Amino acid sequence: MHPTPNTSNHEGARTPAPSRLLDRVDRVLTLVALYGGGLTLICLTLLSVFNVLIMRKALNAPIKGAEDILVLALVVLVALAIPFGARTGAHIEIEVLQSAMSKGFARISLMAMKALGIVILAIMSWRLMDAGANAAQFGESSQTLLISFAPFYYVLSVATGIYCLVLMLEIWQIARTGAVQSLSIPGDVE
Repeated sequence: MHPTPNTSNHEGARTPAPSRLLDRVDRVLTLVALYGGGLTLICLTLLSVFNVLIMRKALNAPIKGAEDILVLALVVLVALAIPFGARTGAHIEIEVLQSAMSKGFARISLMAMKALGIVILAIMSWRLMDAGANAAQFGESSQTLLISFAPFYYVLSVATGIYCLVLMLEIWQIARTGAVQSLSIPGDVE
């Protein structure tokens, strides 16, 4: 059973719904990224080791299409990590001018950049969804096994859409508190 997030502030009042929503999103992102990503990484490792060391080197008979599966599994792994990385602060931020800005301007600037990110990511999500819908028509598939790229475009589209949701909730958090409270991973070194 998962611990329930604290939905009361220090005065006993309930926190607004977007904060609780962000807590729920954080919980889901953590479960999906760590368990889904971990299982995908385990499968990638096992298939790589088995295919290269045993099948290719020892038996001189590599698994046909193993590279296709590895590449597509890597796409899934990256898709699972995109929104989780956004919440943990793993994405690169350049804060060269932030120390020279006033607090209010820095806050508005951060909100504007996140809003611009939403626009760009929404376009990416839409185009990925469109690419998935048209993948079969254009014959987009892996080289050996001819696995259609459509479901992988859809997975990337959904992951990018979730990243948009995360950015929206972070803008709301900045507007409300003045800062983004990133998701922290226990044991992570800052």
